[in-house]
Amino acid sequence: MKPFVTFLMVALFAASAVAADEKAAPKAAKPDLVKGAASYAAVCVACHAADGNSTTPVNPKLAQQHPEYLVKQLKEFKSGKRANAVMSGFAGALSDEDMKNIAYWLASQKAKPGFAKDKETILLGERIYRGGIADRQIAACAGCHSPNGAGVPAQYPRLGGQHADYTAAQLVAFRDGVRKNGEQMSGVARKMNDREIKAVSDYIAGLR
Repeated sequence: MKPFVTFLMVALFAASAVAADEKAAPKAAKPDLVKGAASYAAVCVACHAADGNSTTPVNPKLAQQHPEYLVKQLKEFKSGKRANAVMSGFAGALSDEDMKNIAYWLASQKAKPGFAKDKETILLGERIYRGGIADRQIAACAGCHSPNGAGVPAQYPRLGGQHADYTAAQLVAFRDGVRKNGEQMSGVARKMNDREIKAVSDYIAGLR
């Protein structure tokens, strides 16, 4: 068999194999932002505001959050891995497609900036966020969540501008073993006292 004919047959076989693989494993459907907006308005708006920028300090701002993180949290509320009586009920009514659509719609919304309020602890909060606490081997928050709190898509959530009350409550929940869906964060929070948690949470609220 001539070399060119052999090459042509191999190329055709490879192309057929690729086409067969594509048929066997269709691409995941793209998120539907229109459906996401509708589902959000029906289920989430009362607590998280029309554009995802909650005005209630105990309810998190969700606008511009990484969609992969939001989907993960919704699935874990639904499964019970992240315990919360209110959110488990809402998430339980959502399909995986609903969660994806809502998450990507929220990611498309612009986050409104927040503000640090406690002048007495602002330097302590900044020191913890940017440098950690070396003598207790507490890593700097900026290492995972970025210097401006933007986080890292698909890995670490956006924190900048988040309500200080909400952030502090989550750190306490991680520390006390109430929230169990983040081993890395539990390890960090277990080493922090109330003053440090409050200080870094307030500092995070002002990041942008």
